[in-house]
Amino acid sequence: MSIKEFVQKFYKSDALIDSEILKTYLHPDVTLEWNSSKGFIQMDYDSIMEMANELSRAYVRSKVRISHIISEDDLVSVRYSHFVKTIENPREEMLLAHFSTIWQIKDDKLYRGYQMSQFS
Repeated sequence: MSIKEFVQKFYKSDALIDSEILKTYLHPDVTLEWNSSKGFIQMDYDSIMEMANELSRAYVRSKVRISHIISEDDLVSVRYSHFVKTIENPREEMLLAHFSTIWQIKDDKLYRGYQMSQFS
């Protein structure tokens, strides 16, 4: 599987809201530098796992719609919109935010991430 296919598979899974699935994609030394609407956040393996656990308490389903994905060497750049369904209203899909992320892949895992997000 190419690194581009690997990243697509990651975003098509429920990994963003399921820490058990997420474990299979993260490198043990992963870091994510995230410029969000709340400012700059730097995350490591544990904080990414905790975020997935928090999201799983609020959302029953996660769906990512990728609009652009490009790979070169060990890097994959992806632009996507993240939709969720809440526990309170599982029939309604809600846009969480738009994201642009560059992932470096190492040992067939997500190793370094550089991400920007914007609420809709």
